[in-house]
Amino acid sequence: MNYSDTSIAATTPFLSLENVRKTYPGVVALDGFSMEVRPGEVIGLVGENGAGKSTLMKILGGVTTPDSGAITVDGAAHKGLSVEGSLGSGIAFVHQELNLFENLDVAANIFFGREPLRAGPLRLVDRAKLRDMVAPLLKRVGANFSADTQVADLSLAQQQMVEIAKALSIKARLVILDEPTSSLPLAETDKLLDVIKALKADGISVIFISHRLHEIERVADRVVVLRDGMLAGTLGKRDINHDQMVKLMIGRMLKEREKASEAARAPGAVALAAKAVRTPTYPSRPVDLDVRRGEILGLAGLVGSGRTELARVFFGIEASLGGTLELNGKPLTLASAADAVAQGIFLVPEDRKLTGILLDLSIAQNISLPNLPAHARRSLVSASAETATAEKQKKNLGIKAPSVQTRTGTLSGGNQQKVVLGKWLAMNPKVMILDEPTRGIDIGAKAEIYGLMRALADAGVAVLMISSDMEEVIGVSDRIAVMHEGQISGILDKDQFSQENVLLLAVGKPANRP
Repeated sequence: MNYSDTSIAATTPFLSLENVRKTYPGVVALDGFSMEVRPGEVIGLVGENGAGKSTLMKILGGVTTPDSGAITVDGAAHKGLSVEGSLGSGIAFVHQELNLFENLDVAANIFFGREPLRAGPLRLVDRAKLRDMVAPLLKRVGANFSADTQVADLSLAQQQMVEIAKALSIKARLVILDEPTSSLPLAETDKLLDVIKALKADGISVIFISHRLHEIERVADRVVVLRDGMLAGTLGKRDINHDQMVKLMIGRMLKEREKASEAARAPGAVALAAKAVRTPTYPSRPVDLDVRRGEILGLAGLVGSGRTELARVFFGIEASLGGTLELNGKPLTLASAADAVAQGIFLVPEDRKLTGILLDLSIAQNISLPNLPAHARRSLVSASAETATAEKQKKNLGIKAPSVQTRTGTLSGGNQQKVVLGKWLAMNPKVMILDEPTRGIDIGAKAEIYGLMRALADAGVAVLMISSDMEEVIGVSDRIAVMHEGQISGILDKDQFSQENVLLLAVGKPANRP
């Protein structure tokens, strides 16, 4: 195993997994997987969706027992861990979906069920002692809020700090962070990565799971790569880079996605135009924006800048408070999302599981849902017509599933996103709006989504892509529009693309000239 940090290499592993195997009916989730964890090291755990990461986390958390293999903690071998045994070993989790009570304050969340009590048999919570216990934990994670702050008033990054403080409260020796930055803007991501470095400095180990490989490069001492349930390889500090991680994850190098859009493309005619449009969130900040046929227009900005709110107006979910919309040069009035769909304007929403698909329905049912009349015979939906449309989209988009009758909730994130795309592509879009299209999707599926977006643009569709991923915005877009406090603060052409220019516009300052 290649370590470049000799201090970490010299320490003895306190946790190891050896030849761990776990199967489910028809699926080998983990196959002979081995790994060691040393005190004070940051391990980047990467792999495509379905590679076995979730099963590994369930085994470490004591939720799942392996079929074979051994887990050794402090020299004692176990066939598996219980939840209590995992916590007792100092293993703590910060899940992508945070487990906090928003109606309680920070202190109550951190010591929920373990509160210090007073007043004898009355068993009242000792609030003063509770605050004293929480204060040093918040200081360790660099929190800029107090123990009395309501969790509902915290940003997502601050809530993650609460989760990490909760982990420290149980004297965690290993903190497992599952996609902690997937919903964070750049500035808050930097704060979280600083917290990871502080945990390492305190001798606490971290397993950092992320599809954002550039973040893995920044903080990991070692990278462990899973592929098809097996250990595909490990990378020491000196060998960690994007291409090597991708090669181990998918067994080959990916072509650089940027190459497809490096050259400036001839702009098409304006498809969707917003003129002095005012959203309910920023009623006094008019927006002017053109989305052209045959282009991918990236829409960047800080969280809260108004990007998603603008998309909701474009899709008819919210009514504009002023200004006008035009589609292909003609006035456009949208009283509802149904009006937008009827005009060929489609939205792939930010939260696909909440508003993009119905998880309990099949692939075929999801794809036909927005256009049931086209799949009806004498006012009854035809299962054969649904299946035919879904089979076509499954083939065209490369949806990986046993059949189009598979329940959508069982698919990986990337394949769920393809189902969302598939239902709209079956209806010949004129304007496609994608809000955070690759959030929580692995590197291989990301490349496929980018390819689908480019194919749409090449076919003359106007594509508006909202993204908080700076590499994605710069790598995929033909132009970049940046929002600041509800307005377009600037538009960048290819020769102006840079992280610095995007950030300057995002905070309301002018971009640098090329």
